[in-house]
Amino acid sequence: MLSVCIVNWNTREDLRRCLASLPEGAGALPLEVFVVDNASTDGSPEMVAADFPQVRLIRNMENTGFAHANNQAIRECRGDYILLLNPDTLAHSDALAILVTTLEAHPAAGIAGPKLLNRDGSLQYSCRRFPTFTTGLFRNSVLGRLFPGNAQVQDYLMTYFDHMAQTTVDWVSGAALCIRRSTLEQIGLLDEDYFMYCEDVDWCYRAVRAGWNVLYCPEAVITHIIGRGSDQAVEAMVRAHHHSMGIYYRKHYASGTLWFLRWLPPLGIWLRLQMVLREKRRGFRGG
Repeated sequence: MLSVCIVNWNTREDLRRCLASLPEGAGALPLEVFVVDNASTDGSPEMVAADFPQVRLIRNMENTGFAHANNQAIRECRGDYILLLNPDTLAHSDALAILVTTLEAHPAAGIAGPKLLNRDGSLQYSCRRFPTFTTGLFRNSVLGRLFPGNAQVQDYLMTYFDHMAQTTVDWVSGAALCIRRSTLEQIGLLDEDYFMYCEDVDWCYRAVRAGWNVLYCPEAVITHIIGRGSDQAVEAMVRAHHHSMGIYYRKHYASGTLWFLRWLPPLGIWLRLQMVLREKRRGFRGG
């Protein structure tokens, strides 16, 4: 059985389409579905209760974040495989079943992710290498604009291959991430220190450190309409993203950095935050 965990915040119509796509995505695969609603005010939980009574609905009285809400559902899951799935996704034919059969065929793999497509059918770079200090320097920074197409970002995004072949990667996007129960039992739940963002990188990092492989599975296809929830609170989500980047650095990299250089990544994260916020605010003003 596959357990699907969907965390929702004010994306009612996207969630409706996502849930409606799951039977085709699962095929003959037994499925249980959980929706954890993080205090939506758009009628999302009422829609789920009325239109999808077979779905296990968990209603939070406040927005508890992505990791915490997923963990609420994971604790109740009965499946041998658990899929984190964003509400702004659409599962293509047999996509969920393919993820499970891929993990069954590769016992050394603890996590698998599908090919993610944008609304227009173009590719999303949803499988990546773990971030490094140089990645942070060149991605979404002044240096990145001075040196577009630099090797550091290309390596991080894995733009050097066509994403048509199954391959072992460092991490896959939490928008659609399937984990084996035995892997989960070994590495633990999502880290709730992350309110939103980077918890998928962290989970995959812990899995790889524990000896598991992470697979990118292009035969499984899911459309992902990026940012439908986060676009409702852009500045708060930008701040949350950078806060999570700082947590990830301190948790996994700080101890391995020379003590007199440990201030550089936090400073870089802060500077990047200021740059992104400035650009977002200028965009709001139409400047």
